[in-house]
Amino acid sequence: MEFDLALSENPFPPLPSVLAVVNEAIRDANRYPEFLPRRLPAVIAAHLGVDADQVVVGAGATGVASQIMQAVAGPGRRMVLATPTFDGYPIMAAMAGLDVVAVPLDSNGRQRPAAMARAVDDRTALIAICRPHNPTGTVVPAAELKSFLFGVPRHVPVILDEAYVEFLAEAETVDPHELIARFPNLLVLRTFSKAYGLAGLRIGYAFGAPELVARVRRLQLPFGMPDYAVAAVRACYAASAELAERIADITAERESLRAALRHRGLAVPCSRGNFLYLPGPAVHATLAGAGIAAKGYPDGSARIAVGDPRADAAVLHAFDGRGEPVPRRRPPSGQAAGDRCTGYPVGVGR
Repeated sequence: MEFDLALSENPFPPLPSVLAVVNEAIRDANRYPEFLPRRLPAVIAAHLGVDADQVVVGAGATGVASQIMQAVAGPGRRMVLATPTFDGYPIMAAMAGLDVVAVPLDSNGRQRPAAMARAVDDRTALIAICRPHNPTGTVVPAAELKSFLFGVPRHVPVILDEAYVEFLAEAETVDPHELIARFPNLLVLRTFSKAYGLAGLRIGYAFGAPELVARVRRLQLPFGMPDYAVAAVRACYAASAELAERIADITAERESLRAALRHRGLAVPCSRGNFLYLPGPAVHATLAGAGIAAKGYPDGSARIAVGDPRADAAVLHAFDGRGEPVPRRRPPSGQAAGDRCTGYPVGVGR
């Protein structure tokens, strides 16, 4: 394949200042890391403004999610999630012995929190809801999210998957401190793989109430988090200006590509990730035929990573044969919040 857009990866190398720090830290790779991570949760907690015992870390958000599932699993236990969703969830649920209860998206590619809440029964051990959603990029409104959380029994843990939170517009952010204080069964899941471009370093975390985090921490793998993760995270937090510039570039590419694809007749929904969801019975096959690897779905639809102008042009070429360059237009600062497709992303430097 000429372009691999299947994993919603950041198309750019790590931020220059972060890369310099990681290159230096890797010199000590001959030494074992901490038996159980203490410094990394402390660094993340200080940045978030929570206590260190409210943070659990792991090998990417995937690793932390797996720890959560193992912590709540048991015979006959179930996990409620939307479908389609991050394809790692059903895989890891099966590994943990959790039966999946999948709630279809609505016709606009949005999760249905009320229907997910109705799917909860006495065997439900866990719920996962994404914000923004993977693979469609849609966002559950804050009021709807809070209503959903209010209706979930407090003994049922909820993962709020915020893997793409840095791409959210100002008007769409929610205060995680308010949420975890109000809902002790909530775990907010985040990663350094997407906006920060550190997918290969496998650094993820979740935060929530200390009691719930303690349950998950019991599944922490000894020597499981490398020491360079501490240096990388500190450098990421210090690089907020670099990150804002990169997110703005990726967002500009995403919105320009979406507009061009919609002009060509594809009903691409508004996305708040570094990807677009392309619905249609032959979309995935069309991309594959053009040498573009995309994440495919049973109905023929596809999800593609965005941000690389050359790849974006190749996507257009796949659908019209002309390969016209995608015009790059950065959304102006102060964009109207009502424009859900072009609001300027400000969720950086957290």
